[in-house]
Amino acid sequence: MKPKFRPRFPWLGGDLQTLRNRLVQRRVDVPGPSEAFQAVTADGDTLTGTLHPALEDGSPLVVLFHGLTGDEDSTYMRVSARYHLANGRGVLRMNLRGAGSSEALCEQPYSGASWPDILTVLAALDPAWTQHGVVLVGYSMGGNILLNALPHLPDETVCIGAATVSAPIDPATASQQLMKPRNRVYQASLLKEMRRFWLARPEAKDPKKRQAIESASSIWDFDDRVTGPHIGYSGAAQYYEDTAGLHKVGDIRIPLLLIHAANDPWIPARSYFSLPLQENLRVEIAASGGHVGFHGADSQPWHDLRIDAFISGLDGRAA
Repeated sequence: MKPKFRPRFPWLGGDLQTLRNRLVQRRVDVPGPSEAFQAVTADGDTLTGTLHPALEDGSPLVVLFHGLTGDEDSTYMRVSARYHLANGRGVLRMNLRGAGSSEALCEQPYSGASWPDILTVLAALDPAWTQHGVVLVGYSMGGNILLNALPHLPDETVCIGAATVSAPIDPATASQQLMKPRNRVYQASLLKEMRRFWLARPEAKDPKKRQAIESASSIWDFDDRVTGPHIGYSGAAQYYEDTAGLHKVGDIRIPLLLIHAANDPWIPARSYFSLPLQENLRVEIAASGGHVGFHGADSQPWHDLRIDAFISGLDGRAA
């Protein structure tokens, strides 16, 4: 029987679980040797990350992808990396296109449609790192991007499993949730970071685009006027529909674990109730946990514990 998530006092409720990631800021060291990783996309952008070699033989490589406004150094990325390393696995912390150290090396920014970049990363991995397989893990928006990529894995793939944490598998519903009055502080914070990201880009030199970036009043408005049109969509509605991971899960064939919290203040859990029933899919919805929170009695976030059990089960050990 899988362990239930029990929140750690005083981080009770979805909001405090979510906010703890910001309220308890600390530098998380990832021990051991590391090396820079790069992969060049078909259009010439350079994706970057940090590889931490496995401490034991026989374990799969875990590749982590961050969420919206994050990067490879986001606290949850470093906490997860340290945990998997302690369990003997190699870890690759990736920056999505244009995030973190890849910002100066990419002409294009990441978006919900950036799923080909995940295939680029897989293709660039040294076979010496992947001889025991690869497990892909995506957090929040990075999880939804991952779900868009997985149906496109080649028949002969080193990817033996994948997991997501708090993924907005129905972006339209998630956007509408963020626009509710109770989430105005969350939305304001995300919009601030999105504006900062886009204003630093060459597109902001165009007065019309700069005006759209600066004046967008909601996440939907931003994606309708900035993100969607920049990558070829008519607006937010088409962009969200085309990139909804909810529609892609039925075409995924590798073992897949989706972790979510019923009290996630950003992403309604009801999106997960529409997922197809299939043998390779495991959905775990905790009663609490917030958005990429899951801060429980154990010092390690519960989602890391569940992903560890999932990975152990991939090679025949009990989960």
